[in-house]
Amino acid sequence: MTDINKVIESLDWQREPYGLYEPIAYTLASGGKRIRPTLALTAAEVIVNGGLINGSAIDDVLPAALALEVFHNFTLLHDDVMDRAEVRRGRPTVHVKWNDNTAILSGDQMLIEAYKLLAQIPGDKVQRTLMMFNEMATGICEGQQLDMEFEHMSHVGIDDYMRMIEKKTSVLLAYAMKIGGYIAGATPAQQEALYEYGLHIGLAFQIQDDILDVYGDPKTFGKAIGGDICCNKKTFLLLTAMENADPESKAELLQWMMQDVQNDEAQGSKEKIEGVTTIYDRLGVRAIGETVIEEHTSIALSQLDKLPQNDATMRLRELAEKLVTRKS
Repeated sequence: MTDINKVIESLDWQREPYGLYEPIAYTLASGGKRIRPTLALTAAEVIVNGGLINGSAIDDVLPAALALEVFHNFTLLHDDVMDRAEVRRGRPTVHVKWNDNTAILSGDQMLIEAYKLLAQIPGDKVQRTLMMFNEMATGICEGQQLDMEFEHMSHVGIDDYMRMIEKKTSVLLAYAMKIGGYIAGATPAQQEALYEYGLHIGLAFQIQDDILDVYGDPKTFGKAIGGDICCNKKTFLLLTAMENADPESKAELLQWMMQDVQNDEAQGSKEKIEGVTTIYDRLGVRAIGETVIEEHTSIALSQLDKLPQNDATMRLRELAEKLVTRKS
């Protein structure tokens, strides 16, 4: 299996103007799970090891795998500006370390770099890969827009939320799988199974992320705990609480949501986080979320039964389990 971290480290960002490229190097050097490129390469390996094509074809997937990771990090730069997030992966976000304009412009360049990488894919695969990549990118933008609109909506249902995270989070994992499989020669049916695996892993991943934002350890999670609560972000936990709350708990929850602590002193934030978390505990929303995570993980794993069975397929099974039990 290709060491994706070493390949990412080999990318040269020592260019002028340094103010444009240094934040890109900083972002990509900050680590992360490298889930998207790993999924693309593993999907290709599933197909290659299934005996369909020559193993050297995995190398053809590498530019797309890198493009997916660069694109993903581009979205994070812009997301952090929109969310006013101060920490990412345990380090200051780009807009904090530099400024908003730098984060926006360096993010724009990362998007361009992603397409430059896609241009390195073998010629007969470029057009279809670009179409899938663009569908993915549009879905992510649509999901981000829905996420922002939800902030100002008084009622958002669980179904609305699931549709939003499918676009904002899941399609990137789903298309990473599908693109990797497609370039490696997967049949249409296999591409669909790979896509569905990534889609449902993505849904489970995001709900787990919502849980970690409230119940995680900031030392391992990489960012402050309770940020979603402080800004009244529509998460699976909040929406589940609203749908399951008795009148008294719902009134208490709404009262906490009316308390704006985003720019308040630390004590106010701490009190709000503790107050809302207490309501979550009372309503058992964490357990509900964990059940939904198990359901989507089970669907994802069932898709692997439709693919060649080999070491790479086994790694996808293990990855599914790791993603939904992670602490960061």
